[in-house]
Amino acid sequence: MSHAAPQPVDLVIEARWVVPVEPHAVVLENHAVAVQDGRIVALLPIADARAAYVPRERVELGEHALIPGLVNSHTHNPMTLLRGLADDLPLMVWLQQHIWPAEAKVMGAEFVRDGVELAVAEMLRGGTTCANENYFFPDVIGATYRKLGFRAVVGLPVIEFPTAWAKSQDEYFERAGAVHDSFRGDLLVTTAFVPHAPYTVSDESFERIRLLSDQLDIPVHLHTHETAHEVEEEKAKSGLRPFQRLQKLGLVNDRLIAVHMTQLTDGEIAACAAAGVSVVHCPESNLKLASGFCPAEKLRVAGVNVALGTDGCASNNDLDMFGEMRTAALLAKAVAGDAAAFDAAFALRAATLNGAKAIGLEAKIGSIEVGKQADFAAVRLGELETQPLFHVISQLVYATGRHQVSDVWIAGRRKLAGRELVGMDTAAILERTRAWRERIASA
Repeated sequence: MSHAAPQPVDLVIEARWVVPVEPHAVVLENHAVAVQDGRIVALLPIADARAAYVPRERVELGEHALIPGLVNSHTHNPMTLLRGLADDLPLMVWLQQHIWPAEAKVMGAEFVRDGVELAVAEMLRGGTTCANENYFFPDVIGATYRKLGFRAVVGLPVIEFPTAWAKSQDEYFERAGAVHDSFRGDLLVTTAFVPHAPYTVSDESFERIRLLSDQLDIPVHLHTHETAHEVEEEKAKSGLRPFQRLQKLGLVNDRLIAVHMTQLTDGEIAACAAAGVSVVHCPESNLKLASGFCPAEKLRVAGVNVALGTDGCASNNDLDMFGEMRTAALLAKAVAGDAAAFDAAFALRAATLNGAKAIGLEAKIGSIEVGKQADFAAVRLGELETQPLFHVISQLVYATGRHQVSDVWIAGRRKLAGRELVGMDTAAILERTRAWRERIASA
């Protein structure tokens, strides 16, 4: 009986546990993942992997869970430089009296670049490998993600007032098209339209976005139904709830990424399910701004794709997706009055595969499956804070801190090794961040 010779591969990661996310709620003990050219080529028991593959690099993770890289499905990462600037305020006061004036004084290419770099460093140290970005200067944002080897969907902003990025409606759309074209075919960076919200975007702009979204086959990512005030304001203005207005304009479809959604009727939940809308739940930002409670469990039961996001550091104040999973699960139980609601396995799925689906990348990332991109996070579970360990997924969601992320890979390239960032100058990032703090404080 003949045996095939072991095949050379770039990388084999051996882990005490592999949590692939798909199949759902499965934990594989003593398994290995083989990677070639940035893609997963095998998931199999460690003994079988050693017989089948000769890796250029072997990583042994004897007390770790290997999970898909986390997907932060709603971020404003340049705003990481505004962390803690204006806390303990309601949304519109926070936004109109503090954040928008501060941005007007400092927004530009350098601010955006340095904010994204700080955010990438923080995300990698927390196991996040992909961000759905929503901010101005998307050309700079995308170039920074590309330089750092981080996966991202870069938003093409549209809003009805002039900013440092664009001065008119036509300019927003012209620049959006140019940025989209510049990242066409990029391995890590894709695009989406990011009209800010129904209360800051006109029907005419939404109609143009719908047409272009269809033509370019890219998502539409926007804040909607974030607060009760937003809903009442739109009803007074147009006689419609914001979601109804989006329906009327043809935007409620499987490309829509609806963020926050704290104010929903049962009919709107059913409409989201029927149309294939993805809802991004940002529980910590919503709690901090007292914006309301997304009915996450109702959405899950209805079959809506529910993903998780941190929102920006100016309102959260961190990019910690482990914290977001825990808060989402606990909050959903309280809102639903059901301790079984939004269970740990679903919380992990919302932070990985559901996020990938929301941004149109579920065929590439979000689970550890053969053929997908090798985006992983290794989480050390042998520490005091996660012992004793009875159920791996529950421990990941309810007890694990982001400081337990030891190693991260994106497309098979190691970005975090033993808690140390690879290819990023931490001291330089801190120096630039402190300089921005002084500039913003004195503006």
